Amino acid sequence: MPVQPGLWSGSEAYERYMGRWSRRVAARFADWIGAPPQSGIIDVGCGTGALAAALLGTCDPARLVGIDSAPAFLDAAREQVRDPRASFAQGDAQALPGADGAFDVAVSGLVLNFVPDKAAMIREMARVVRPGGTVALYVWDYAGHMQIMRPFFDAATALDPRAREFDDGVKAPVCRPEPLRRLFSDAGLESVEVRAIDITAEFADFDDYWTPFLGGTGSAPKYCQSLDEPLREQVRESVRRRLPTGPDGEILLAVRAWAAKGRVAG
Repeated sequence: MPVQPGLWSGSEAYERYMGRWSRRVAARFADWIGAPPQSGIIDVGCGTGALAAALLGTCDPARLVGIDSAPAFLDAAREQVRDPRASFAQGDAQALPGADGAFDVAVSGLVLNFVPDKAAMIREMARVVRPGGTVALYVWDYAGHMQIMRPFFDAATALDPRAREFDDGVKAPVCRPEPLRRLFSDAGLESVEVRAIDITAEFADFDDYWTPFLGGTGSAPKYCQSLDEPLREQVRESVRRRLPTGPDGEILLAVRAWAAKGRVAG
């Protein structure tokens, strides 16, 4: 089964909503995983290629294979990552292409919580990595220091309890240190580490913050798209009141991702 069908269908909308922040986290994550030069890397749920680009620039792999279930994202990745070492193909995170031990490193960025069988995804990532190789991923801290989303869902839920059905802070309890550590350990991975990656998100004004929520790509935009205009306007104004705003209307928010890595036994 692919990652939630239709949730991430628009590459341009995703770029405005999360892609620009994902690239900043990807660069720090690529430094942290410590992949040796000339490795073979598989990027599971490669999206528009933000993590692939960071890995190609930082880790100097011999080859990188990006897998995603969304054709629009794959097209965007091929357009944005024009490197002969990289290739991109459609596939399922829970049933990866590739033989056992075919790669040195398996990575995934901001995908785990959208996969129905998370344990199967981690097992598959470990399967396609050689003994002694690395499995690593990162996810947004939806329930905590993810200030792009938290004010939105806190405001929306106060006005409309149905918003909880879309809130990844509620729906994705795996996006915390201990569940991530347990998931890696249960898959047989060794020397498991979990760390926070913190960045800032800057918006010129409230419209710069709000407009991506109207794009329909991602949980919060999908919820926003489902509202009638009066309720959407109520949510908009409630969110505006909750956000810290500078003297010229600028908004500066904290954004955190949790990253985990482990070593394949053997």
